[in-house]
Amino acid sequence: MSAINKGERSTNVSAYTRRGFLKVVGAGVAAGITAPILPTWARKTGRKKWRMRLSTSSIHFMQLPIEQACERIAKLGFEAIDIWSAHEGCPHLDDAAKRLGAKGLKKLLSKHKLKLFAFSVYQGGYERYAELLGKTGGGVAIRGSAGPCKPEELTGRMRQFIERLKPLDELAEKYNSYLAIENHGNALLSSLDSLKAFVDINTSRRLGIALAPYHIQTLKASVPDAIRICGKQLLFFYAWQHSGGSKQLPGIGPTDMTPWIQALADIRYRGYVNPFMHGHPEANVMTANLANSRDYLKNCYKKVNQTTDL
Repeated sequence: MSAINKGERSTNVSAYTRRGFLKVVGAGVAAGITAPILPTWARKTGRKKWRMRLSTSSIHFMQLPIEQACERIAKLGFEAIDIWSAHEGCPHLDDAAKRLGAKGLKKLLSKHKLKLFAFSVYQGGYERYAELLGKTGGGVAIRGSAGPCKPEELTGRMRQFIERLKPLDELAEKYNSYLAIENHGNALLSSLDSLKAFVDINTSRRLGIALAPYHIQTLKASVPDAIRICGKQLLFFYAWQHSGGSKQLPGIGPTDMTPWIQALADIRYRGYVNPFMHGHPEANVMTANLANSRDYLKNCYKKVNQTTDL
């Protein structure tokens, strides 16, 4: 077992218990966060069983047209898709925007019984795709944060960053969508402290976090702790580990992701669990690896389900 996994298994998570989370929720409501952003158990008297839902990213099949990428993802049994803009040359989102439009994209997704989870807009920016995302049914748009800062500057810099996002927040409101900021190495949003600063400062129900455990692991920090810090503001979750090649994927690399799924269950995560890697194996190899990741994550969920009242 790696040092990272040992740390995750032994971490003290008492600070992020249900009782503590409810206190945060209460503060958030006072600050103007409205009910739709709250987890199911915080909005209803009856606590329903948490169900893990799976999506994956179109960039895994960037060699294929968007139609074939959707077909592969659907046949693998994923419920939803994260469509990428032109990062590393992925053609899917720009092609969909120019050739299909919202009507055509909705028709394509409906044909394969796929739900739209997200647009990854690291290349091009949210503004460029906001209207398409909204007209296709709404979802999460994912982007990065800003450059790093000194620890003593963190609160001020985070406040400035969130303030600068207000026009995008208004755009998300207009198009019934959400904006998720991804943590990354050497960035403003990177450490557990920076995640907490974001959550403490952010009062928008349209703004949240896309959590990439790969980058959390590079810091030798706890992924379950990161999940619990994000809490209700976790809008997108990459099932993605710090390793090389296909070992970045769940069940292919060495990380035990059962504690990750447990933490997602604890916070009643409302989005999809999205197995992910960087790099572009041949499409059939990628298909086989994603099938293994799908089965692995379902097994993690089964373990959690057997030991916990979800």
